[in-house]
Amino acid sequence: MADEREIIDKLINRDIKLHEIEKYADSIDEAVEIRRKFVEEISDAELKNISNYSIDMELASKKNIENPVGAIQIPLGIAGPLRVNGVYAKGEFYVPLATSEGALVASVNRGFSVISECGGVITRILDDKMTRAPVLKAKSVTDALKIKSWINEHFRELKKAAEVTTRHGKLIKIDPILVVGKYIYPRFVFTTGDSMGMNMVTIATEAALNLLTYKTGAHLIALSGNVCVDKKPSSLNLIEGRGKSFIAEIVIPKIIVKNKLKTTPEAIIEVNMAKNLIGSAVSGSMGFNAHYANMIGAIFLATGQDEAHIVEGSIGITTAMTEDNGDLYFSVTLPDVPVATIGGGTSIETARECLEIMDCYGNEKVHKFAEIVAGTVLAGELSLMGALAAGHLARAHKELGRA
Repeated sequence: MADEREIIDKLINRDIKLHEIEKYADSIDEAVEIRRKFVEEISDAELKNISNYSIDMELASKKNIENPVGAIQIPLGIAGPLRVNGVYAKGEFYVPLATSEGALVASVNRGFSVISECGGVITRILDDKMTRAPVLKAKSVTDALKIKSWINEHFRELKKAAEVTTRHGKLIKIDPILVVGKYIYPRFVFTTGDSMGMNMVTIATEAALNLLTYKTGAHLIALSGNVCVDKKPSSLNLIEGRGKSFIAEIVIPKIIVKNKLKTTPEAIIEVNMAKNLIGSAVSGSMGFNAHYANMIGAIFLATGQDEAHIVEGSIGITTAMTEDNGDLYFSVTLPDVPVATIGGGTSIETARECLEIMDCYGNEKVHKFAEIVAGTVLAGELSLMGALAAGHLARAHKELGRA
């Protein structure tokens, strides 16, 4: 057992740093406890709940967290069943949702109920890729254009250099290659299997750049030049896609709209046009939808996805129109949802359990997971649109979102 008091005193006196505690402690768990007690002492806060957790901190500290002091807890609800008629996800699924927003799980569950009564939601994967776009600098615009041409002409060599670093990543294209003054922004586009692949494509792109800069004399300014576009809302990602691009659609008979959503197809269509399309346009929003981020965020937190990618998953377009017989056609299109079923935070015990609820943990499961996410987003979006059209939103939050 390390001398706990001595280590805390050294921390207070700045003789050692937070990340050095593991050198003095006998185990990761002991280091976590000492670090937490130090925080309690300097802040006069009692961290009795943060100190209670079941995850393996030794494993987590190797790839998921630095300077650990414990774990937070977010309420986890379950919604279901969701009936999915997909290519990879077929059947009924119960979906875990981590959130502190009262009414969200109930709203998604109502959407699931509508979907079930209609026979299920159709889901399809439109595209699957991960990107990294460095920024390079040339001596002049003329040289920048020559480097752009070199990249196009030597794609195979760059592909080979990139793929040496990974068993699963495949470089499929470098596009677009933007030139702004002396700067060049080539967007490297990969497939990454069941991994989200951000680290994978970063390492692979760096290997390709070693060849590119050696052959062309280009100067690498930054491995990411923001044209990726990673962890930011982007019109490029809205158009080109990133991560998993998918769509979900359903036709809802008008009698079900009336009985389950307490409104009409025409009312939902007008709310969608006025709010999601016109309202988003006049506000300059990149997301032409009501609240994709709610469902994406709740699923991401439950299943160990990179929470910063919630901002990407929030962009997309909701479509609502009437069929010839007056039934409601409703769809959600999400072009930019980076998800994984292996690697990263998915290996944390609670995240793994949530993925296992849907039989989505491990290899060959990511497209199934993406289709379940698509159906969940449609359910939540449909439920909210119905509540807005019926004038029930405030009442629902009064009943479920307040004590």
